[in-house]
Amino acid sequence: MSLDSLKGSVPDFAKDLKLNLGSVIGNSDLPQQQLWGTVLACAIAARSPRVLRELEPEAKANLSPEAYTAAKSAAAVMAMNNVFYRTRHLLSDPEYNTLRAGLRMNVIGNPGVEKVDFELWSLAVSAINGCGQCLDSHEQVLRKAGVDRETIQEAFKIASVIQAVAVTLDAEAAIAGE
Repeated sequence: MSLDSLKGSVPDFAKDLKLNLGSVIGNSDLPQQQLWGTVLACAIAARSPRVLRELEPEAKANLSPEAYTAAKSAAAVMAMNNVFYRTRHLLSDPEYNTLRAGLRMNVIGNPGVEKVDFELWSLAVSAINGCGQCLDSHEQVLRKAGVDRETIQEAFKIASVIQAVAVTLDAEAAIAGE
């Protein structure tokens, strides 16, 4: 199972996704840890067992054990935070923003890897989950840490392509009755 196998399973009608998948992962300028942590966190966030099965072994092979765990932690904590903060943002009553969240998010403060890497992975997962408040928050932390817009965009490009591949392959599996 691998990136090549995943690309090979993308149907012809979605050839652009196949090309983009090879490009955003195979030609990325991100350092290996940032790249593969983003890939793993996004594969988890995309909620596609097939995409995760194909990409996880390669991500694990390219990440330290600490980075592997941190990428999974980013996907987990953002699954919670994205729902919570997106909902508070979407509610018309601004009083919800004054209430204490009361949710544990200790991993954000001590992720076990460079803070910038974890923030990049959190931003990418937030892109998949569509939480504007989390996107803004993580983007601001990254920019304050000196990360350029091109690097940040690289992360959400990876997120967008992995999500699109997941949707496409899962839809094809459903159509085929799998």
